Amino acid sequence: MLHLTNDRNSDRNNEPWSEYIELRQSESAMDRHEEHMDELALLTGESPGEDTKGSRRLLFNLGFSFFLFGLINNVLYVIILSAALDLVPPSTPKGIIAFCNIAPALAAKIGWPYLLKGRIRYLKRLLGCCFLSTLGMIVVAAFDSLEMRLLGISFASFSSGLGELTFLQLSTTYHPTSVAGHSVGYFASGTGAAGLVGAFIWWEVRSLGVRTGVGISSVLPLIIPLTYLFILPNANVLSSIPPSVDPDSAITPSEYAPLSASAVDEVQGDSAAAMTSVQSRIVALSAKDKWRLVRPLLLKYMLPLFCVYTFEYTINQGIAPTLVYPVPSPREHPIMRLVIHSIRDYYPLWQLVYQSTVFLSRSSISLGLPPLPARLLSLPAIVQSVILFILALESGAGVIPEEYEGLAVGLVFLLISIEGVCGGLAYVNVFHRINQEHHYHPQGEDTEVADHLLAERVKQEREFQIGSIGLADSAGILLASLLAVPTEIGLCRAQVARGKLLCSEL
Repeated sequence: MLHLTNDRNSDRNNEPWSEYIELRQSESAMDRHEEHMDELALLTGESPGEDTKGSRRLLFNLGFSFFLFGLINNVLYVIILSAALDLVPPSTPKGIIAFCNIAPALAAKIGWPYLLKGRIRYLKRLLGCCFLSTLGMIVVAAFDSLEMRLLGISFASFSSGLGELTFLQLSTTYHPTSVAGHSVGYFASGTGAAGLVGAFIWWEVRSLGVRTGVGISSVLPLIIPLTYLFILPNANVLSSIPPSVDPDSAITPSEYAPLSASAVDEVQGDSAAAMTSVQSRIVALSAKDKWRLVRPLLLKYMLPLFCVYTFEYTINQGIAPTLVYPVPSPREHPIMRLVIHSIRDYYPLWQLVYQSTVFLSRSSISLGLPPLPARLLSLPAIVQSVILFILALESGAGVIPEEYEGLAVGLVFLLISIEGVCGGLAYVNVFHRINQEHHYHPQGEDTEVADHLLAERVKQEREFQIGSIGLADSAGILLASLLAVPTEIGLCRAQVARGKLLCSEL
């Protein structure tokens, strides 16, 4: 940044200053071109320079860190859902577990981005989440009463919701946008892996009982602060990696311009006097600012995500527990018999199938697949609404005759797989797109303090927008948990009315 004297407005008309500024702008343009060429070589696997290996190592550490964040933050949530049949008495609807597992998370996602102001203290948040998660699982393991177990589940839920919000916001602090997209893609993959790992863990340890199985899982949250402190790269180090080369990210001269990573780094290197002035002027988004930021997201991102989660969790918590069939015989269905040993094995199996396909679809961005076009973001919700109708019909009316048990199980397996793919694609594409959006501001006074304030404001706006989206999925899950209770009871009664008593024997 050029530091001009107090009468710089008059000096700008001076010819030597004009020539000097033009020279600096030309040099800056050449530097940006070289950086873009370096990144293009990096993305294509070529060797742009001796720093390539270091950049790749930093990107690997970043992706691995965010993968662990997603995995550990969500794994307890999935373990609780997978253990729903074992945590409550048989007569208790499993939707109660889903309600206590999401209502506190929804409160966290409303309270933190919408009500709190100012800069985020990431380490303090993560330590608090770690403590609450561990405490919640210890309470679930230590007490047998339904009330205490629901309290422990609520602790873990609040921690999971706040943790997810925090990690998504943390991804926006990395520059350029290609690096930020890298982090959110791996976080989504980690949350998908959490579903698979959590369901599989409970499948294996459920024979040990609730006390031992849940107690073992209470140590997992300790991985989060250790990863943050010792593996996660610093955002300032990664800002040296150049931005993605694509037409959408090109900056054209205009009245408005996004604050680039190089500008942020340039601002951070300015004088201590400017920093002191910035610190004395607190930057915080007002309620009016937040409404301005969230309003364009309502139909574009939040509504599709809300519908997807409403449909899929109504299926998982209200319909899937009633999709039970007789235990397959070894002679007629030898493969199914390897997995199903009692009618209580069907529900964990459906959860395992769902979580496996969610993991694959949430990993699509990190595997290099292109994101869904914006116009197709509502497609997963439409597909899931059809799946919900078919599965409810099969559970309540028995579309497939009982003598074709294998065909019925295969149909349910296929539909739940598609459900998981749709849910995962909706999640990763919505958060990836909001992570990549640019923030434009009119260029104001050309001072160091103004640049610092603008950098902090842009940072808080990006953190708020990606954090505000979490309200949609949690609200959808909460609504689904309320719908799941009467849905499960109604479908089970419909089965009993037509002579199928298996759901009443769970």
